[in-house]
Amino acid sequence: MIAVIDYGAGNLQSVVKALNYIECRSVVTNKTEEILNCDAALLPGVGSFGDAMDSMIKTGAVDAVNKFIDTGKPFLGICLGLQLLFGGSEESPGVKGLDILKGSITKIPDDGGKLKIPHMGWNSLYIKKHDGLYKGIEGEPFVYFVHSYFLKAEDESIVSARTLYGTQIDASVQMGNVYATQFHPEKSGQVGLKILKNFVGLTKG
Repeated sequence: MIAVIDYGAGNLQSVVKALNYIECRSVVTNKTEEILNCDAALLPGVGSFGDAMDSMIKTGAVDAVNKFIDTGKPFLGICLGLQLLFGGSEESPGVKGLDILKGSITKIPDDGGKLKIPHMGWNSLYIKKHDGLYKGIEGEPFVYFVHSYFLKAEDESIVSARTLYGTQIDASVQMGNVYATQFHPEKSGQVGLKILKNFVGLTKG
């Protein structure tokens, strides 16, 4: 069973639909005990960093995420869910993130107005780690992005894939049982479904 953490910050149905498609049971919940009882947890994210953190604090999701990660069971952040794992974001100055991973979240440079922001649509991945989420995925697959801010990880060893959009973007990270993608696997066709299958395959349940 996968916990899809609901902190009131957006539509979670595309994630649930993708999990259903790969025949993985899931529960949408913000109850800490229910989340802790699941085999893995997934933190989707849409909207602004500050609003999301405010919602997470109000719903108790901050405590739930920290306690779940401490169990050692697989945890996956998606899109804003990746950014929330870091200490803060240029998008919301002064707002403290979960600070589980180290790195900077800053606005994608628009190259003097030549580049459309947000970075929206399909882009290729340059995979660095062919295990975990990317087991059995070869080449430079295309995945779906929607974001205006990007990660530069402090520790390069946690970066599992990158992409290019005006600058080098750390598109996914992996540290211990914590995984996160800036792109949306649930909207990334067969490659995205394979990534979700790989995540589910990390569970012991």
